[in-house]
Amino acid sequence: MDYLWLCLSAIGAGAVNAIAGGGTLLTYPALTAVVAYHFANATSTVSLFPGTLASVVGYRQHLAACRRWIILLIAPSVIGGTIGAVLVEEKTFRFVVPWLILAAAVLFLLQPTIARTLRTQAAALREPSPRVLAGIVLIQFLIGIYGGYFGAGIGILMLSSLSFLGLKDIHEVNALKSVLAFGMNIVAAIVFIARDMVVWRFALAMAVASVGGGYLGARFSVRLRPVVVRWIVIAIAFGLAGYYFVKEFGTTASPIS
Repeated sequence: MDYLWLCLSAIGAGAVNAIAGGGTLLTYPALTAVVAYHFANATSTVSLFPGTLASVVGYRQHLAACRRWIILLIAPSVIGGTIGAVLVEEKTFRFVVPWLILAAAVLFLLQPTIARTLRTQAAALREPSPRVLAGIVLIQFLIGIYGGYFGAGIGILMLSSLSFLGLKDIHEVNALKSVLAFGMNIVAAIVFIARDMVVWRFALAMAVASVGGGYLGARFSVRLRPVVVRWIVIAIAFGLAGYYFVKEFGTTASPIS
């Protein structure tokens, strides 16, 4: 039964990632039911990694157009992802999780507003100045730390900064975002594996399931509106945030003697 629920969560995560993003919000809580928090985080990262690679392959035709920005931003992404993965510790991670999930929920909730605002600001931008580029590199480094540590919502965070690069084609933006996310995830996976934090008997099965979910999500994305999926993810995220807040910080009344 554990494998059944974990694989179902991975299928859902693969499909959600293909349509709207936020698959970690499905696999992570499913894993916390069977393993410790920090092991759940590491196992979730590794199990969803094939889906990230598949996204890069899917956008391969658009990579040449954003090669300049890949060269500029891959290093801060990888360095940040490594630092984030190293920072994951059992004693502190479980207490940070409710805040991380709440932050991801707010990001998904504000995604349309963020996208509209940044499209308007970036529309008149032809070539980013050196100061803007320095700011984007710094922001990408910070996103990398978060991506290596937990990662839910990194796509929205990257959208906020990459929109100022002047890329006009949404496919080029998604291609760049996929490569940078791949960089964060691969170094985080390597760190988690080196620290023996991955529960392989679950990770391998979930990895296969997530690939299947990603395929199904891509196939049926035309029929299922992304906005519907996004609101489902938002509801799940706020519900999980409330659950983990109560679980970690809620007070339990003493039994009556």
